[in-house]
Amino acid sequence: MTGQTNTRLADLFGLAGWSKGELARLVNRQAAAMGHPQLATDTSRVRRWIDRGETPRDPVPRVLAALFTERLGRVVTIEDLGFVRHGRAGKKQDVRKTENPDGLPWAPDRTAAVLTEFTGMDLMLNRRGLVGAGAALAAGSVLSNAMHDWLQTDPARKGVPPQATDPLHADPAGFDRYEAAPIGSEEIEALEHSVEVFRAWDASRGGGLQRKAVVGQLNEVGGMLAYRHADHLQRRLWGVAANLAVLAGWMSHDVGLEPTAQKYFVIAAHAAREGGDRPRAGEALSRAARQMVHLGRPDDALDLMKLAKEGSGERVLPRTQAMFHTIEAWAQASMGRGQAMRRTLGEAEELFVSDRQDEKPSWMQNFDEADMHGMQALAYRTLAEHDPAAAIPAQRHAKLALELRRGGHDRSKLFDHISLASACFIADDPEQADRYARLALMSMGDTSSHRTWDRLREMYRLTGQYAGYSRIENLREEIELALPRSPVNRPRTGQA
Repeated sequence: MTGQTNTRLADLFGLAGWSKGELARLVNRQAAAMGHPQLATDTSRVRRWIDRGETPRDPVPRVLAALFTERLGRVVTIEDLGFVRHGRAGKKQDVRKTENPDGLPWAPDRTAAVLTEFTGMDLMLNRRGLVGAGAALAAGSVLSNAMHDWLQTDPARKGVPPQATDPLHADPAGFDRYEAAPIGSEEIEALEHSVEVFRAWDASRGGGLQRKAVVGQLNEVGGMLAYRHADHLQRRLWGVAANLAVLAGWMSHDVGLEPTAQKYFVIAAHAAREGGDRPRAGEALSRAARQMVHLGRPDDALDLMKLAKEGSGERVLPRTQAMFHTIEAWAQASMGRGQAMRRTLGEAEELFVSDRQDEKPSWMQNFDEADMHGMQALAYRTLAEHDPAAAIPAQRHAKLALELRRGGHDRSKLFDHISLASACFIADDPEQADRYARLALMSMGDTSSHRTWDRLREMYRLTGQYAGYSRIENLREEIELALPRSPVNRPRTGQA
């Protein structure tokens, strides 16, 4: 007990709109449903939690997290409530006042617990048809400062071989967690194959339709990580968790669940680092950087890209470095830094060409020559908002990307068409812009992606200067029909 108000809990309590008596009754009811019928919370206890900073004993923090998650329609974790989780390795932090409220970085058992709790809450929202929203994104500098030194070191390994009956003592969390049990290489191989299936679906159709399946699979892997397997199996399992968490984050970003997406990217970075794959951890953070550019926060993106590049270690391949450079260039373009963007893209091209085409990790399979040109097109198209001359190279790279796209990358083709049409509008070529815009609209119905709507809105904005042209007027009407009836009020993307 601190004797001071738990401001994080107080804020959430105010948003929920309960009275203290109501919350006490809900805690008792929810605890009984979770297998704790002996719990007897009253109004005075709730008052002590909020007004005097008292931390209740388990399972109350988990019960409260579940209640607030369902009430507010977004994932609320124990840290979000201002409680310090018991059993955390290292020095405890006051999560109510620190600029690092999640207590980053996490110990391995802590990562498994967060992973399972967060996915369990996310699944609960899915089952009830609620939409996660309302939480704030952590600033790139906050994540970078918290994780910088930790990410550049390898995880400590146990000196004694693990026993098959030695479970990690992670906090019990989530509703879909099952008893920890050992698994073998065949099960892990099947999980690795499932990642490839989910990844192919996401590339083709967008994140909306398969997100719940990915989150559910990740939740199960979290349960598996609660059992300490042999080191070579544990590393592979952490790798599966990292890949699934990146997919869950990317799919969440794709459907507009931004704070949820960022949390998954952070979980992925932790899982990859625990699996000994620092380049994978860096790639996970680069996804968070791309998210920031899309949301119009390029300065945060640059902070995250610095962390991603420095934390990836010496084993990072040239192609991965090239991808990092394209994201950094996109952030620079959105800030109008044309010279820096061109220099960064030049370095990206040199790195990409220097790649010896050796076997690439599975998570880099989609970054090929087509994607390289697609990112260059996006960067130049973004810079064209500040320097219209950049619209010409944007068109060239977008056309090259479209020529090189393989089958199964429908969403990327859609983005290429939007980039190309937008660049044509900026270059004062409405006839070509109309052609490519209509190609984009033809494939809109085949994807489930809020990002496509965001970029389509930016393209729609560019059509305004040609509103007097009958052909463009018709196009504007078709775009209006393609966009959601009641679009959410989202920040402008990094393209603007």
